[in-house]
Amino acid sequence: MPSTALWLDPFRSLKPAEQVLLGQAGVSTSMVCTYEELEASVAQLGDQRGLLVLGLGSDIDLLIEALQLLQSAKDRVSVICRVERRHLELAVAAMRHGACHVLAADDWSAQAWRKALDCAKTQAPGAAQPVAVAGSVQSAGLSMHKPGSVGASLAPQSGVRSVVFVDPVSIKLLALAQRVAQAQVAVLIEGPTGSGKEVLARVLHESSPCADGPFVGLNCAALPEHMIEDMLFGHEKGAFTGAVKDHRGLFEQAQGGTIFLDEVGELPMALQAKLLRVLQERSLVKLGGERAIALNLRVVAATNKNLRLAIEQREFREDLYFRLSTFKLRVPPVSERTGDILPIVARLLARYQRDDQAWSVSPAAQLRLLSYPWPGNVREIENVVQRAMVLCGDCHIDTEHLMFDDGADGAEFLSSLSHQPVLTDLPVYQLPSSPNLPNLLSPMVGAEDSLSAGNKLQTAVKNSEQSVIREALETSKNKIEAAQKLGISPRTLRYKMAQLRDMNPEQLANA
Repeated sequence: MPSTALWLDPFRSLKPAEQVLLGQAGVSTSMVCTYEELEASVAQLGDQRGLLVLGLGSDIDLLIEALQLLQSAKDRVSVICRVERRHLELAVAAMRHGACHVLAADDWSAQAWRKALDCAKTQAPGAAQPVAVAGSVQSAGLSMHKPGSVGASLAPQSGVRSVVFVDPVSIKLLALAQRVAQAQVAVLIEGPTGSGKEVLARVLHESSPCADGPFVGLNCAALPEHMIEDMLFGHEKGAFTGAVKDHRGLFEQAQGGTIFLDEVGELPMALQAKLLRVLQERSLVKLGGERAIALNLRVVAATNKNLRLAIEQREFREDLYFRLSTFKLRVPPVSERTGDILPIVARLLARYQRDDQAWSVSPAAQLRLLSYPWPGNVREIENVVQRAMVLCGDCHIDTEHLMFDDGADGAEFLSSLSHQPVLTDLPVYQLPSSPNLPNLLSPMVGAEDSLSAGNKLQTAVKNSEQSVIREALETSKNKIEAAQKLGISPRTLRYKMAQLRDMNPEQLANA
């Protein structure tokens, strides 16, 4: 953590409340008014870590000059920039030039400063790391950051370049997972459904010494008890009627690698006892066999249940819980790491777009995505993005194309935008360039254009339903695939097709 913050802002003075907040974090503040004072203050830091809080006007020149002045101290001084909300493109430029965090000029809240200091703490000054994935625009205002040395340097080493770790909460989780991965200990991953527990399990595997070994996973809630036992431990030929050959269980298949037990809280009690013995002995005997097979693998389990409560209710064995949870990692819901939302959207657009497409998202749609609570987490984001890509006809996603799983659409949100004047000044936000990410937001229309669509939302959706269904049917192999593209069930699709009176009967028959 930097010990001293140098304040150079010709547009706004340091608030007393901010000075108190920084002091509580162990950071003293010093006002500087000229480059000469800045240079002298940096020299006085010696070998200590420092922080420069720099206020930008309408261009990037002040930051460029300050960075040139700090060239000799770039390994010791991190830079936080303050930018007016209407200059969002300036915030992106500041991150590209080396700022570790960008704050809204009128935001001096404790939450904003905590996030800024977290970024300054995790980023190595002068690391010159490229922005691998996008920063974020919080629904309450402007707050952008890029991953520091932790997130940016570890992901390529672990082979998980497609994983999004942007929010400071996610960066800390990645750093912790990287450290845990080096030890051959059992890991229990806790988190809500759809939050990315399996993704983190793969990070653990690919960051560990056994990364070259197999990664074998099983959803413990997906199969009946007798099938799970055979899947996990295997059987010998002739062990039971129909066992015509030997079967290697998942534990045996995962030798030299990682076995991932998803939804481990759903295991029946009888099977929990057998699993406990295997973990204790580090060996197993296949059904119908006599020879013990020594195990050399890592066990990673995941659950969305409160296992401590399940233990109290006698639904889960306490001894198995302690055997699985040598180290626990918690994957927070998306609502607690909003900095990941837009980068996840960009990643999904890059995954599903065709080569000749360039997708963009309007400013109003961005704020809608950031303000939605996402109870379904990453899986729900994927559903919403796929629906928007189906409903959008011009590759520019607006609020009218965002259909959420709780039945909410953009109408209520659009009607409230008249009370949020910040949107009228909000320029189009464009992601930092990356070979794996598209420009999520390209300058096509402004926020005012998207606002004019509010009153037409329900009518537009109703009138376009027929063409959307037709397009989905024409570009899909069957009705099941078309229903997946539309984000509805096959039964609902059949119902809607039957209601489209003027749809070609031949097309219905061939779908």
